[in-house]
Amino acid sequence: MRRNNLLAAGMLTVLLATSACGSVTGVPNSSAQSSVSANAGIEATSTHDKSADAVGTTQRAAAEKVQAEAAAAAEKAQTAEKAKEAEAAAAAAADKKAAEPKPSSAPAAVPAPAAAPAVVAPAPKPAPAPVVPASSSERIVTTAYTTAYTWHDNTPAGSAIISHPILHKTAGGTGTYADPITIAVGHSKATGQSVLDFPAGTRIYLPSVRRYFIVEDTCGDGNDPQNGPCHQGVNANGTNSTIWIDLWIGGESMSASGANECASKVTDVHTAVFDPASNYAVAPGAGVIHDGICDAGYGNTLVKQ
Repeated sequence: MRRNNLLAAGMLTVLLATSACGSVTGVPNSSAQSSVSANAGIEATSTHDKSADAVGTTQRAAAEKVQAEAAAAAEKAQTAEKAKEAEAAAAAAADKKAAEPKPSSAPAAVPAPAAAPAVVAPAPKPAPAPVVPASSSERIVTTAYTTAYTWHDNTPAGSAIISHPILHKTAGGTGTYADPITIAVGHSKATGQSVLDFPAGTRIYLPSVRRYFIVEDTCGDGNDPQNGPCHQGVNANGTNSTIWIDLWIGGESMSASGANECASKVTDVHTAVFDPASNYAVAPGAGVIHDGICDAGYGNTLVKQ
């Protein structure tokens, strides 16, 4: 190093000067000079080594300090960089979270169910007085022989007495399903009791007069009615009939001849519906004979209301 070389040169000059002084004064001899020179060299060497060691130690300490400071600075910079990166990452996460839609604390609205279409109830139809639904056991007979009896020729004559009242106490009715007209059928007394050919209460519809009837009376007098025409009914008067029924037509409001004329008008083979539906056409007026007329002659075609 530059500083150590200058110190060594100075020491060498001092030694040379001392040697010269000794020679002039003669204080030390050659041996003494040699000893002095040797000691001086040792001292110079020792002095040089100590100075160099001190400088090296200082430089190393300074270098180590610089290195330590540099390492500390680097570590500080690295820590600061990491803190900056962490701060940037935290800011980015906060921005991302802020950008996400926040869940609503309120419950999700449930869509209201679609309103059902308003149902308008049809206006109730006025029902005719008691109408019974159509029967599934309806039976149509096209070979029924029909006759009629009146108030004038009933038994006893001049009365409306009946043998098996169901809806009426005496022969009557208007002809509707709810209020059918009394009709008489054949019967038998072979067992000692009167047994009707068709049970009392059986409904029958006759399109020829457009009215409903109900079995409430018997056709045939005497002890053996089963031998009479109403019970037999087969091929009555050569008409190829299969049954015989006798309908009440009233007639108390007119003469016997007038009533008999109406009875003749309804006598023939006609269609008859047993256990009929309730919706067949019914002619206006109370009974076959009403308001002085004989309401018959509609034919055998079944017409529904």
